[in-house]
Amino acid sequence: MNSTARASKDHTPDTGESDYIPLYRFWQPRFWGLWVGLGALRLMVVLPYRVQMAIGRRLGRLAFAVAPRRRRIAEINLRLCFPELDEPALQQLLRDHLGSLGCSIFEIGLALWAGDARVAGLVTFKGIDNLTRPLEQGHGVIVLSGHFPAVELTGRVARNHIPDTAAMYRPLKNPLIDQLLRRARRQAGSALIPKSGLRQMIRLLRSGWPVWYASDQSYDRAYAELVPFFGEPAMTNAALSHIARMGKARVVPFYPRRLADGSGYACEFLPALEGFPSDDPAADAARVNALLAQWIRQAPEQYYWVHRRFKNRPAPYPDPYRDS
Repeated sequence: MNSTARASKDHTPDTGESDYIPLYRFWQPRFWGLWVGLGALRLMVVLPYRVQMAIGRRLGRLAFAVAPRRRRIAEINLRLCFPELDEPALQQLLRDHLGSLGCSIFEIGLALWAGDARVAGLVTFKGIDNLTRPLEQGHGVIVLSGHFPAVELTGRVARNHIPDTAAMYRPLKNPLIDQLLRRARRQAGSALIPKSGLRQMIRLLRSGWPVWYASDQSYDRAYAELVPFFGEPAMTNAALSHIARMGKARVVPFYPRRLADGSGYACEFLPALEGFPSDDPAADAARVNALLAQWIRQAPEQYYWVHRRFKNRPAPYPDPYRDS
């Protein structure tokens, strides 16, 4: 029985389409430059995948040459997390990361406009039974991942295996980009849950839905814990333990990565975490951070390093971004 059949009418989620704004409303001059860029991206979606990624890497490095603040934040994060790297190796990793961010622009374009067959040909899955088994047993599933590349693109193909899913979503400041990403993410899931929609998420989990979830950005509100990330103290959202317990859900780790040979993406669903949640949310959060670090080390340039992961730490820990 699929999740649509399991979910009661009261638990059927808002798909997020009610928040859609017609794109023609963004006609004001402040959006004109962005429209030109989007038009170029739409045209380049027809290019071979490897050509798109090559262009993306060049554009990413060029774009961050004129965005020194974000480049500096990424450099600080890499220094904290990879202290074993010498200066040439660290600078190379930084350049590779900026190139990876450029690739992500084309991945959003593919998620929005590429045909189903083309997208499916780029993505391979391993361990899909680790996700479907608890769903078939009537459990909700928290699909635990992080800020890795091509989330919308790989999620779109995952719908071939799990057609009814929900995903957490945080609105972006630029309304046009926000509307485009909403549309891209809706192709990867049946519903969008706002970051404040904790009750909705728990209802869906109790109804047997899978929900995509990431908790790997800095967090200093309820359920925040100071736990290691790459050995460095980081304010971390420990709400996953409470959500899993209240939603009576299994936590299935999901790791997507861009393949080094340029052929596409490999995505793996791991077995559900045993003994999760425990009675110690901080220990659970540290466990999740260690798992993420293990994945990140496999392709460190692909992680989202331009976020200030180590901000809002209490005294005596310094703010590493103070001068960035």
